[in-house]
Amino acid sequence: MSDHAPPELAAPDVRVSVNASHLPAYSQPGRQVFSYVIRIENHAAESWQIVAREWLITDGGGRQTRVQGEGVVGEQPVIAPCGVFVYDSFVTLEDLPGSMSGHYEVRDAWNQRGRVPIPAFALALPEPKLLN
Repeated sequence: MSDHAPPELAAPDVRVSVNASHLPAYSQPGRQVFSYVIRIENHAAESWQIVAREWLITDGGGRQTRVQGEGVVGEQPVIAPCGVFVYDSFVTLEDLPGSMSGHYEVRDAWNQRGRVPIPAFALALPEPKLLN
């Protein structure tokens, strides 16, 4: 074991919320499409830049896909204190229901790195509405 282990990533006060929606017009059996809107709020006293993301996507058949990449939607946004960054994307699943979770890798102006969790969210068909 080395005395020079990398430092643990800080957990800045950056909060993530997600709103997912099924897109029936783009879906078919074996290919269910969902859009999701991500809202990232910086409650920390310093700015944080999103430099990378990692998703774990699980479908109803138990298949898991890990997706890693730089930034989000082709950007590496800097979110100032009290700032918000919102973006949308989509995912396709073979079987329902599914879920997604993950984290963002962030860094501050002094290159201190952090990890921001993305809470797990469901990818499922909406509940049918009953008529009275």
